[in-house]
Amino acid sequence: MLNIILFGPPGAGKGTQSQFLREKYQLTYISTGEILREEIAAETELGLQVKEIISQGNLVSDEIVAKIIEKRLSENLTSAGFLFDGYPRTVKQAEILDEMMKKYNMNLTGVLSLEVPENLLIERMLERGKTSGRADDNIDSIKHRFVEYEAKTRPVLDYYVGKGNLHPVNGVGEIPQIFENLCKVIDGIR
Repeated sequence: MLNIILFGPPGAGKGTQSQFLREKYQLTYISTGEILREEIAAETELGLQVKEIISQGNLVSDEIVAKIIEKRLSENLTSAGFLFDGYPRTVKQAEILDEMMKKYNMNLTGVLSLEVPENLLIERMLERGKTSGRADDNIDSIKHRFVEYEAKTRPVLDYYVGKGNLHPVNGVGEIPQIFENLCKVIDGIR
């Protein structure tokens, strides 16, 4: 079973690359951002709560996200593997994911970290905000998301370095080249 975490700061291209990776490797895609946006669009109780949190540029609680992730894992146990996009975002979430994977007799194949300079990330997100309609793609939310990322999410990289399964990948360039970079790493660690 191929279980990959696609990691990187906001705007690194995780969503774009995930589309190609899940198709090529036939992975079950777990994107906390996508799942939460579905809840917001459906205007569920959770969705309304999450909308307020996200519109301020904050992260959704570990407890809410863990429930969503475990539900997806348990519903797809016969999958060829999982591609996690946007999860884990904190060390606590990484530890929770480790426990979930043990519970379902799974192992993490690797963590692929898209490396992109901050100025390019801001440029990408502002451009995306013009077409996506995402409330969090404005300069104030973007700056706040970077503060949150540095404080809460960047330590996750150290967590996976300690486990020996972090693989940095150049996230700058044309989309097909970045995809090729990711595939080379995946094929080398399978």
